[in-house]
Amino acid sequence: MVQERAFPAFQTVPAQVTREEGLMLYEDMVLGRFFEDKCAEMYYRGKMFGFVHLYNGQEAVSTGVIRAMRQSEDYVCSTYRDHVHALSCGVPAREVMAELFGKATGCSKGRGGSMHLFSAEHRLLGGFAFIGEGIPVATGAAFQSKYRREVMGDESADQVTACFFGDGTTNNGQFFECLNMAALWKLPIIFVVENNKWAIGMAHDRASSQTEIYKKASVFGMPGYEVDGMDVLAVRGVAQEAVRRARAGEGPTLIECLTYRFRGHSLADPDELRSKEEKEAWLARDPLKKLSAYLIEQSLVTQSELKDIEKKVQAVVEDAVKFGLESPEPDPSELYKYIFAED
Repeated sequence: MVQERAFPAFQTVPAQVTREEGLMLYEDMVLGRFFEDKCAEMYYRGKMFGFVHLYNGQEAVSTGVIRAMRQSEDYVCSTYRDHVHALSCGVPAREVMAELFGKATGCSKGRGGSMHLFSAEHRLLGGFAFIGEGIPVATGAAFQSKYRREVMGDESADQVTACFFGDGTTNNGQFFECLNMAALWKLPIIFVVENNKWAIGMAHDRASSQTEIYKKASVFGMPGYEVDGMDVLAVRGVAQEAVRRARAGEGPTLIECLTYRFRGHSLADPDELRSKEEKEAWLARDPLKKLSAYLIEQSLVTQSELKDIEKKVQAVVEDAVKFGLESPEPDPSELYKYIFAED
């Protein structure tokens, strides 16, 4: 069996950031972390139901990729671990939290819940409960951008699509079929593998004959990058180049982000399969602490400024909970609404 690499020596060049960019990245990551912590609290208090998959630990991937794109212009396709992707896309925390409570004010009108967040306004194509399900959807979104630009002559159609999925999905057919199609047609899409080492309860190195997923890009003649998914600046640097390539018509990119979820697969998972030593090793690489240390070391921000951001974000999350709990339930008379396109 191939021994999986845990902390390889990365060759990627981290992005250089200004003070304003550093503060933006930190706030986005803190929002993701605090939001997910509050979701756990609500779930265990019996206020939130169904399967809830949290993103704690993987924030550098969402922020690093999505905040390197154009908000509300470029497209993002997510998975069942989609809360933080939605927040990075700009979907208001109120609408995400209300959706998790199944309320009519949620971004999916209370129909989707945790695994099916959607926002046309923010170009969030959806969270998908079945693994690999979103890859063809994202490929289609990238195709329509290229078709509108090259066939219909719409010069404004230079949107890029980012498609997120986990390491387990890369053994599924949709992954290979869509990478092949995207490469043949030079589609403006970024395939982002969030390799958190565990596909539910299956260790990545036990399920994949080629554990270095980024190398699979070579089969399709597209660039493939391995990046430290616990370092937002490293992810941002690779994402910016992938976005540039896609927007310039140079085709797709595969990015494998080595990351780790700090909680179990879902809030119903007792998380007994992973060793204590493994979890502690990855907890020491917390992406929020890494970014905050960098910003302070580079004299871009002060500790008090970061604390102010955390207080601001905490207030946003508390407001989202209040809004969600006080929002109305979907009206039973609208049971069949939003099934078909009505407008």
